[in-house]
Parts: sequence; C-alpha cells; structure tokens
Amino acid sequence: MSQSRSHGKLYIVGIGPGGIEHLTKKAESALLESEYVIGNGTYLDQIAVIIKDQKIIRSAMGGEVERARKAVELGKSHIVSIISGGDANVYGMAGLVLEVAQKAEEIEIEVIPGVTAINAAASLLGAPLVNDFAIISLSDLLTSIEMIKRRLNSAAEADFVIAIYNPKSRNRKETFAKAIEIIRKYRNENTPVGIVKSATRIGETVISTTLGRIMEYNDVIDMSTIVLIGNSESRLWKNRIITPRGYQRKYEY
Repeated sequence: MSQSRSHGKLYIVGIGPGGIEHLTKKAESALLESEYVIGNGTYLDQIAVIIKDQKIIRSAMGGEVERARKAVELGKSHIVSIISGGDANVYGMAGLVLEVAQKAEEIEIEVIPGVTAINAAASLLGAPLVNDFAIISLSDLLTSIEMIKRRLNSAAEADFVIAIYNPKSRNRKETFAKAIEIIRKYRNENTPVGIVKSATRIGETVISTTLGRIMEYNDVIDMSTIVLIGNSESRLWKNRIITPRGYQRKYEY
C-alpha cells in the first residue's frame, strides 16, 4: 500500500462479475497499490480478501455522484481506486468520474478494464455473442422508457443478438414483459434465450430456453440477471446457445 503523496493517482477499476478469480492481475495490482478504495458495499465485499490494508470508503447504491467527487478529491494527493462491478465502461463509474474530473484541477487517472457480466454470462451459455450484438439496460433511472423502447425496436429489427441488463427491480416489474413483447415482433418463438443469474457468484443459475417460453422463468429474473436473446441464426445445442460467426457460408466443417 502506497502512502499519501503530493501528486496522487486515481484508478477506475473494473473488478469483474463476482468471483474473485475473475479479477484481473492489473486490477489487483491497482487495488493493492491504493491507499483508499471507494465503492458500493456489494462490490467492496466482493474484493474484501484483497483490500485488507486499505482505507475503505463505502456507500450505498444511489451514491454514485458523491462517490465520484470523493474519489477525484482524494486522487489529487493519494493513490485511490474507485471500483465498478464488471467493467467500469459498461454501466459503470468511468463516465461519471471523468465528468467530475473535467471540473477539477489536473489529476492523473487510469481506467482498468474488467471482465463484464455479459462476458461471464455468455461463457456460461456457450457462444451466444460471437457475431454482432447489442447491450440494452432496462433501468429507467437515467434513461427514459421511450428511449429504451426505441433501442429495443432498433436492435431487434436489425437482428442483433440482444443482451438485457437490469431486466427487473422491486419497483420495475412490468418493463421486462414489455421488452419481450417488442422483441417478439421481430423474432420467432423458437429463438434461443439464455438466462444467467448471479454469474460466477453464489447462487449462480443458468437457464437455456426459447423466446416462446421465457416468461415461464419470470420469477427467476431480477437485477442480478442477464438475459441473452439470440438472432435469427442462433440455435440451441445441449443447453448451450450457438450464434454462428458466418464460417458456414465459406467453409465446410
């Protein structure tokens, strides 16, 4: 652990999807170098075995702006890590921290990538993402429902594999069903669907099904779930989803 100094550094660290074995060596090195580690309580618990000597600044969900401000302020004269689950560029803290830093005096910042929840979910399902895909969050806290619907329609019409983040919450239970209705306008009922809950964490659940049967698993789906919906070429094989890259159109195998 480094001591405070006149010239600090701020790491924005993606800590992976959950299991500590998916934390990258670069991320671990930054955390160990830091004097302060700032983050949401759930994510701090995820890396508790690593950050035993650091000063911890913990906040609840919803405290992102204050977290970013604190990280930037401390980063002027200390080595600081602010953490995001998965990767800090995928619905994470990178954008907000850099926006806050724009208004501050010069500060050294390094963004460290992490294994995303979508990568973890896709690996558990086989090969659902191999061609073009779109990631869409159903959370309307920072994006309007109207914009979410537009993006769902566009992605489904363009035949992207669609990965849905934040499908349901305690106060937002109907949006997921409405999203599936939109996608059904463009995909048939046999389209492969993967449901991955708590990827790489305790309680991990992996389900392979179809678009026609997805609502049978509605009670399984929550904020810790990634839902992957295949494109027109995706297929199921032994509970795995395969989305062809296109080699079959050029080669025999």
